[in-house]
Amino acid sequence: MNTATDALRRRRPAWAGRNYTLLTSAAVVTHLGSNGALVAAAFAVLQEGGDGGDVGLVAAARTLPLVLFLLIGGAVADRLPRHRVMVAANGLNCVSQGLFALLVLAGEPQLWQMMLLSALGGTGQAFFSPAAEGMLMSSVQGEQVSRAFAVFRMAMQGAALGGAALGGAMVATVGPGWVLAADAAAFAVAGALRAFLDVSHIPPREPGGGLVADLREGWREVAGRPWLWGVVVQFSLANAVVAAADAVYGPLVARDHLGGAAPWGLALGAFGAGTVVGALLMTRWKPHRLLFAGTLCVFPLALPSAALAVPVPAWALCVVMFVTGVTLEIFGVSWMTALHQEVPEDKLSRVSAYDWFGSVALVPLATALAGPAEAAFGRTAALWGCATLVVVVTAAVLCVPDVRNLRRRTHPVAMGVPVDSADAERPVGGLG
Repeated sequence: MNTATDALRRRRPAWAGRNYTLLTSAAVVTHLGSNGALVAAAFAVLQEGGDGGDVGLVAAARTLPLVLFLLIGGAVADRLPRHRVMVAANGLNCVSQGLFALLVLAGEPQLWQMMLLSALGGTGQAFFSPAAEGMLMSSVQGEQVSRAFAVFRMAMQGAALGGAALGGAMVATVGPGWVLAADAAAFAVAGALRAFLDVSHIPPREPGGGLVADLREGWREVAGRPWLWGVVVQFSLANAVVAAADAVYGPLVARDHLGGAAPWGLALGAFGAGTVVGALLMTRWKPHRLLFAGTLCVFPLALPSAALAVPVPAWALCVVMFVTGVTLEIFGVSWMTALHQEVPEDKLSRVSAYDWFGSVALVPLATALAGPAEAAFGRTAALWGCATLVVVVTAAVLCVPDVRNLRRRTHPVAMGVPVDSADAERPVGGLG
């Protein structure tokens, strides 16, 4: 056994340690299951006679607790051992999806029951995400952190793409209930893998002043870094309008102009393939001004809304979506690298929670207002408005000196060390 373990260790790159390997393997398992389950949950609602509004209610039931509990989840993950928070969250997701599967397989699940179980899943995700991001960032170090994040995201995006395709096929052949059951099993396997994470390298955390004090300290970390809160605000607005375009306008344009659901599904698949290619590119490319390069790559996020506004043919939309996936993944790897090198390890989960909160907070509002906006201004004008807002907020964040000037370093900030802004006279990180 030791010989086999040693051989495996020798085959792994130096930056792919035990924790990193476990985290990546578990992420692949959960993304295979979860992306298939998203398809299955929608069809489970429709199978029981629900309509598009009911599907939206079930989706909103998952998003609302995610928004409500994210910040608390980040504080908990910086206070308790992160791997225990992750395992507990996986356990909650396993139970909620397992019960959802039983209801569907038994027949005639009620809408309120599906909403309740989706809300439990969203609660688990709210506690899991900040802990997982903090754990991943603490598992890598040195000059190859960007490559490590790129490989992790490539595996995750590939699993998401495969999971959605596999889930759709399984829904068609065996029904949504069994896909939900497979997702529950995936959470169980992933939780078991994460239970073996080693946290001995993480310094013990000093007792804090309570949950509110932890949240306040996390906010100070965000507010003290213009590059960080600037990008969070940027994506809170950009994600909201892109979600409205993808979730509401995209399917309508596909129905009216592109030939139905199949071309739209192909376009979404092209976006997923682009994210995999973008992550692969970032295993080789290491931009020195990582946030400047990453933010420039956010401008193409306006292209899908513009393409839907025209609307372009299905093949052109697929090309646009692919390019957008590539460029957005370049930003994603650059963003993770910036967080890793600039935020102290003991505050990573709280900062990640504020990041996640900004990313999802306005999405329910934007999707709810998409219909009224279409009625008031027309679908074409609403889509051009989405594209314009992405360009405007991205251009605005480039006005922040930190975003333009943040340089790549080879080591992260030590735990508890304050970081000066690039607006100050000293270099970013306060190490000069």
